[in-house]
Amino acid sequence: MTAPVRRAGVFAILCTLSLAVPLFGPRVGAALAGVVLLGAYVVTDGPVFDLLAYPGDYEDSRLYGLITFVLAGVALGLMATAASMPVAVFVGTILLVGYGNFGEQLLRLRTDDSVVRVAGFCLAATAAAVVGQVLTHWLLGTAVASILPTLVFLAASGALLAALLRDVLLRSDDPIVVLSVGLLLWLLAELEPATGATEVGLALAITVGFGYASYALETASVAGMLTGVLLGLLTIVLGGYGWFVVLLSFFAIGGLSTKFRYDRKQALGVAEDNNGARGSGNVLGNAAVALVAVLGYAASDAGLLPREPELFLFAFAGSIATAMSDTLSSEIGSVFDQPRLITTLEPVDPGTDGGVTWQGELVGIAGASVVAGIAYGLFPPVDFVGAAIIATAGVVGMTVDSLLGATLEGSLLGNQGVNFLATLSGALACAILVLSVAMLG
Repeated sequence: MTAPVRRAGVFAILCTLSLAVPLFGPRVGAALAGVVLLGAYVVTDGPVFDLLAYPGDYEDSRLYGLITFVLAGVALGLMATAASMPVAVFVGTILLVGYGNFGEQLLRLRTDDSVVRVAGFCLAATAAAVVGQVLTHWLLGTAVASILPTLVFLAASGALLAALLRDVLLRSDDPIVVLSVGLLLWLLAELEPATGATEVGLALAITVGFGYASYALETASVAGMLTGVLLGLLTIVLGGYGWFVVLLSFFAIGGLSTKFRYDRKQALGVAEDNNGARGSGNVLGNAAVALVAVLGYAASDAGLLPREPELFLFAFAGSIATAMSDTLSSEIGSVFDQPRLITTLEPVDPGTDGGVTWQGELVGIAGASVVAGIAYGLFPPVDFVGAAIIATAGVVGMTVDSLLGATLEGSLLGNQGVNFLATLSGALACAILVLSVAMLG
C-alpha cells in the first residue's frame, strides 16, 4: 500500500470521529478535534509525521494539511451547533470528503483513467455521506425511510461538487472542499426538495449519461463534465425535466457548434483549446446565473423568498437564451471574414474581442429563438409574449457580451467574467420585461 493510500485511509478514520457529535454531543466532538489538532502541531517528524504529511508539509516540518482540514471541520461543527446547519449535513460532509479521498486513492493503484478515478471518488463519497447522514438521523431519533431519497440527493450533489473542486484545486486544498460542500448541502437541505427514490435515481442516470457522452464526444473536459452533471442534477430535482431540457439544449447545440469548422478556426487562431472541450470555467461562466435562478425558484417555491417562482423561470430562460445566442454567434460567426468591432464598426481581425459578423448576429438571434421556442412548448407560464421576451433577452445578453468584449475584456475582465455578466444581463432583462408587461397588463 502506497503512502498516499495510507494517508487517505488514516484521514478517513479521523473523519469517522465526526460521529461523536450526534453520539456524545458537540463538547465531546470539540474535545476530540482539539486532541487531533494538538497532536498535529506536536508531531514534527518520525513515522506518524510521514504517514500524515502532504508533500508540502515537509518544508516546515508541520502537518499543515491535517491542521487546516480539522479547522475546516471545526468551522462546520460550529455552524451545526451555533447556527442552523443540520448535524447530519456536518457528519455527511466530513465523511464524504474523507472516504471519497480514500476510494480514489485505492483506484489510483489500479488505473490511470481519470474518469474511472473520478467515478470511484463520487461513488465512495456518496455512499459515505449517505451512511453518515442515516446514522446521524438514527442516533438523533429521526425517521429515515421517508427522507432517504433526499439524503441520497444531498450526498450525490456534494460528491459531484467535491470531485469538481478537487479536479481544479490542489490535493492539499481539502479544507476548501469541506467548507464548500458543507455550505452547498446546508443550502439544499434548507430547500427541502420533495423527491422520491425513482426521481433521484432517474435524475442521476440521465445527468451522468449525458455528462459522460459530452466527455466521450470531446465537447467537455473532466471538470466540464462534472460541472454539467452537477448543474443537471440540481436543475432536474429543484426545477424539473423541462428546465433540464432547456439547459441541455444549450450544452448540446453549443458543444456541437464548437466543433463547427474547427480546422478553419484553428487556422484563424480562434479555436477553443483542448480540441474544443469545454472546461468547468466555461460551463460555469455560461450557466452560473441559470443555477442561481434554479435555486431562487426552489427557494421561492418553498416560501423562503417573497417573489413568484415564475419570475425565476423567466430569468433562467433569459440566461440560457443569452448563453446559446452568444455561443452560436461566436462559434459560427468567427469562421467568416471581415468582422467589425461592435462599438465603432471598424474592420478587425478574426477573434478580436467585441468583433461581430452579420452571419454571427443572425445565428445568435436564431439561437435565442430556439431557447424561446423550447420554453414556449414546455412551460405553461410562457405564452407567445413570454417567448418573445425570452428571445429578446437573449439578443440583449449577446449584445452586452460583445460590448463588454470590445471595452473591458482583457483589461478588467476575462472571458468567463464577460460570459457571466452577459448571462446575468439576459436574465435581468427577461425578468424586467416580464414585470413590465405584467404591470401594463
